[in-house]
Amino acid sequence: MESATQQKRLVWSWAFYDWANSAFATTVIAGFFPLFFKQYWSSGFSSTQSTYVLGITNSLASFSLALLLPILGAIADAGGKRKRFLGFFTLVGAGASVALCFLGPGQWEWAAALFAIGLIGFSGALPFYDALLLNVTSSRHFDRVSGLGYAMGYLGGGVLFAANVWMYLHWGADGVRYSFLTVGCWWLLFSLPLFKFVPEDKCNSKMGLKATIQLGLSQLWSHILKLKRERALLLFLVGYLFYIDGVNTIIKMAVDYGLSIGLEPTDLIKALLLVQFVGFPAAVIFGFLGERFSPLLGIWICLFIYLGVTVYAYNLHTSFQFFILAAVIGLVQGGIQSLSRSYFARLVPKQESAQYFGFFNMIGKFSAILGPLLVAQVGYSLDSSRAGILVLVIVFVVGGALLYSSSRASPRLQN
Repeated sequence: MESATQQKRLVWSWAFYDWANSAFATTVIAGFFPLFFKQYWSSGFSSTQSTYVLGITNSLASFSLALLLPILGAIADAGGKRKRFLGFFTLVGAGASVALCFLGPGQWEWAAALFAIGLIGFSGALPFYDALLLNVTSSRHFDRVSGLGYAMGYLGGGVLFAANVWMYLHWGADGVRYSFLTVGCWWLLFSLPLFKFVPEDKCNSKMGLKATIQLGLSQLWSHILKLKRERALLLFLVGYLFYIDGVNTIIKMAVDYGLSIGLEPTDLIKALLLVQFVGFPAAVIFGFLGERFSPLLGIWICLFIYLGVTVYAYNLHTSFQFFILAAVIGLVQGGIQSLSRSYFARLVPKQESAQYFGFFNMIGKFSAILGPLLVAQVGYSLDSSRAGILVLVIVFVVGGALLYSSSRASPRLQN
């Protein structure tokens, strides 16, 4: 009984980090930053100009992370310092969120810079958090535990976002600014269970920082060469690059898109709340689906729905249609993210998990470069936000084709 109790504590302590950091994903990334940036910090810009700046900011931050994450993962694996790196990036992200509270109107350069720093903190923590999944459960339960993490993220992010929406509706711009402050505090507070209870594999080496970095870089190069020989795994990662590109772009640009086509800000915020509370049970259900049948089946279901969502978004005209869109996205957003994470966890050795998840999250960051850039550039060039969003059909189709090729290349990847 004691062992079962300890196991549950490990799982819930790990999952609470999703509850903690998802406040940044909902309130800052998806919700109030795009809204506030367009209407407050860059109020003199045209709709397509502010979209362009937001897209470029997302892309530059993601590019920086894409270069750093595999190296950081290699160093963390070599030195046994995953929780230290996780703590560092958590402090960076939470600090940037708090700093946004103190910016005034028209300070779009500072807003963009702090948003980029916050994105680096949020995304830089993920490979170290993801890698700790292997320390809290067995491979048999990866899908369920990964799904629990995303479900906790939707619920935790939704609870704080609901409070932040109340602040916005009652206090206006001040409510939005103070919401950034609450995000930083929430993130730090609910990260504590992970740092207290989740164990990290001890590193017996007495190497200093320089030797650890050298070993990490050496192992990184070794795994790059190994990855080139793993055709099925390589195809999966490239396919993941494309389809998660569409997912991340929709998350980051949905509110901006709604504003650009003339929808009311309050309706867009309410729709984001709907995503959170639909996403909570949906992520749990997809976790059980992956464990009972196959994570690949769940990923395929999500991909087909995302294709339909993109075409639907192109033809969207009313707030009611945006609510329908939000509900459908809520059903599949957590599912495709959690199943991709648990599917990948099956393929990597535990002792090198941070490095492999560095690759995995690097792919996610590269995808977050291409999508916002395509949406921003196509929308700006054609002076049509609808044309920009429609380009995401291509990334979902290419991602699905490569995922299919990966599953055909190795039968073990179909389980």
